[in-house]
Amino acid sequence: MSNQSKPLSLIYNHNAGFRIEGPEGVYEQLTAIFSAHGYQTEAYEIQDSQQFEKIMLEVRQRHLASEEPGIVVAAGGDGTLNTVAKHLLNTPISVGILPLGTFNYVARLLDIPLDLLEAAEVIVTGQTKRINVAQINQDIYLNNASLGLYPLFIKKREDYNRIFGRFPLHAYTSALDVLIRDRKELRLEIWVDQKKYPVKTPLIFFGNNPLQLADMNMQIAEAAEQGKVAGVVVSKSDKLTLFKLVYQLIRGKIDQASDISSFAADQIRIESKRKKLIVAIDGEIVEMSPPLNIAVLKNSLSVRVPHASTSV
Repeated sequence: MSNQSKPLSLIYNHNAGFRIEGPEGVYEQLTAIFSAHGYQTEAYEIQDSQQFEKIMLEVRQRHLASEEPGIVVAAGGDGTLNTVAKHLLNTPISVGILPLGTFNYVARLLDIPLDLLEAAEVIVTGQTKRINVAQINQDIYLNNASLGLYPLFIKKREDYNRIFGRFPLHAYTSALDVLIRDRKELRLEIWVDQKKYPVKTPLIFFGNNPLQLADMNMQIAEAAEQGKVAGVVVSKSDKLTLFKLVYQLIRGKIDQASDISSFAADQIRIESKRKKLIVAIDGEIVEMSPPLNIAVLKNSLSVRVPHASTSV
């Protein structure tokens, strides 16, 4: 086999700040690192979801046809990583991460450097680790999925980012903006394993990333680490309760907020009389038809991580 025969596909989102052409020459430095370790790099830009499906079909065929499955690199935030990972579950193809997002929770959980050139070295010299991925119907979430007010927070946050630039503070200011202007309440039936609970809630949140949940001081971090579907539900929708919730979120003490219940299970099923539910998945907004079935696919995704990684 030729030293240049291992495939590496770089999937990037132009809006996330990655450029193939530019004065910085970062792409050339990255490809030089990949080439030095025997990888042939092909770059693909995500422009829209329909085009992306075609790209990932081409990428999968390229890698599965090779003697070595190689690596598919996601250059972007956790949303970009999610879209790439969804197409590589339970395959021999490893995912590499070039973190370009605001929070980069997956990279941080796996001890992947936030410097792009250092992350590239991890991709080609590190080890492969299989991680858990949570599935909600036909989609997946690496960090979190939510219904109710949270998708509105995400949409408003993107409006703030577009106008003022990307800052972590916008996660909080957008939440306050939504609470002042709008409140949504969902009537749901939630099956936690085999038990059914009728719920009226403005917000239900599921977490899969123990680091993100620990940063929020949420007790469900331990359940997520154990491979459970971990969630919290808010039981009141009056503005005072919700403002207190955001205040505790800002303080990093959301578990101390009143009228919040935590739960963990192997499987969750959400039923609703609504034809469509708006769900935020790793920062992206999607419409889903209920029922929603949620489970954790254990050890379903191969990711390149540092050899010294001790993360879960």
